[in-house]
Amino acid sequence: MGERLRPSGGYRELRSFQVATIVYDATVSFCDRFLDKRSRTVDQMVQAARSGRQNIAEGSRASAISSNTELRLVNIARASLDELLLDYEDFLRQRGKRQWGKNDREAREVRAVGRERSPVPAAAYSPWLSNADPAVVANAVICLIHQANYLLDQQISALERDFISQGGYSESLAAARLAERRRQRDPTDRTDLTDPSDLSAPTPPPLCPACGKSMVLRTARKGARAGSRFWGCAGYPECMGTRPLDAAGGCVHKNLNQA
Repeated sequence: MGERLRPSGGYRELRSFQVATIVYDATVSFCDRFLDKRSRTVDQMVQAARSGRQNIAEGSRASAISSNTELRLVNIARASLDELLLDYEDFLRQRGKRQWGKNDREAREVRAVGRERSPVPAAAYSPWLSNADPAVVANAVICLIHQANYLLDQQISALERDFISQGGYSESLAAARLAERRRQRDPTDRTDLTDPSDLSAPTPPPLCPACGKSMVLRTARKGARAGSRFWGCAGYPECMGTRPLDAAGGCVHKNLNQA
């Protein structure tokens, strides 16, 4: 009974989390090496990088109880990394430094590291992230942010597909509860079984006063009214609606089909 309805955690195995961790560590180092520690930009960049990483982890942990929360947190991670991307682009533009193009040799070399190895090795990016030139470091982090954003886009799409096909936590919980109720039912208790004599029941049958579904004739097998016949909702056990019979075998209440 300790098994969860839906898995959660495991975020350390996500490539998006691995890349976001490298981005966070690289940003802390970049700010310490190249920016004035009294600048508000330092706090903004470090907090944006941290938010990108932490929200991936929190979204993964929340997946066990809420698909909506998981999606919201992963989207926050994506937005935080976009904010950080703009800070690095601003750094290069305001200092007149060249930003690598998507197809530039340097950018392709950084991207190749992540494609060739799993899990993503932080040390493999050291030639760029430990470079003395802040423009090289900034460009390398920009490449990593693009990688993380691509991975998060794929993750968000997969979460949306899963939600559409499998539903959310509340739906899984309701289905599990119904399955457990069926499993625990006493196989000798035939109270809810349709009486074979209902083949002679009036047509059309009355409607359930609780849910509006058609009703069927049943025979009570236990209790003070054992052996007596009654109208029971066809939706039992989800619906417990009943109607008594008159002496002629009909429904005492007005037939809702004729209302």
